[in-house]
Amino acid sequence: MTTALARLHDQLRQAGFAFVAADAMRDLLDAASLPDWPAFTASWDALAPDAYLATVGRHRRRRHAVFSADAQGVRREAHQPHYQSKTYNALQGDIERWFEPIAADGPSLRRILDFCHGFFGGLAPQVDRWRVEAHQFRIEARAGAAGEPTPEGVHRDGVDFVLVLLIDRSNIERGTTTIHATAGQLLGSFTLTHPFDAALVDDARVLHGVTPVTPLDPTRPAHRDVLVVTFRAA
Repeated sequence: MTTALARLHDQLRQAGFAFVAADAMRDLLDAASLPDWPAFTASWDALAPDAYLATVGRHRRRRHAVFSADAQGVRREAHQPHYQSKTYNALQGDIERWFEPIAADGPSLRRILDFCHGFFGGLAPQVDRWRVEAHQFRIEARAGAAGEPTPEGVHRDGVDFVLVLLIDRSNIERGTTTIHATAGQLLGSFTLTHPFDAALVDDARVLHGVTPVTPLDPTRPAHRDVLVVTFRAA
């Protein structure tokens, strides 16, 4: 396990990003011991529509929560809005966006947050306290209406580090993650296909985006579920 983490640290230091395949991520999270994983994944069925995105003609569902992390561990903070400046989100920047709070705050979410705390903390040991945000996203695709995981386009989140963890994808194709240098050139691409496939991103160094998703069978529901966790030095 220590060797695997060291390799991932090296990848992020060298390239600014890493793709972690599902089997490796399961091991890193000791996923077999998570008692609430089925309930955690089922909680994506209860996400509320993103009303802010609907105002510009796009659709997704989400929930959100804010945590802090320091030497004493990870703690949930009072519910508060998500905010990005237009520097990082030209589509919806400079507004406070309130989303329904994450309800599935059990062992699975805490294991993921603890992993991120240890992993990202190892890349920035000088940081004493982190602001952590967790986002549950469901991107829905319909016949004639592709789903957009990153409607703002290729972007930075305005944080230090990002984890994107695939929870589920059903009846969809495409959804390729692309990583770019700040000048725009493509550095790499991969597709989160299996539950637990993950992307780790040094947000200060690279940009990222995801291509739209479309239904394999346009007569059936189609969605892509991810958990996004961001860490920013507080």
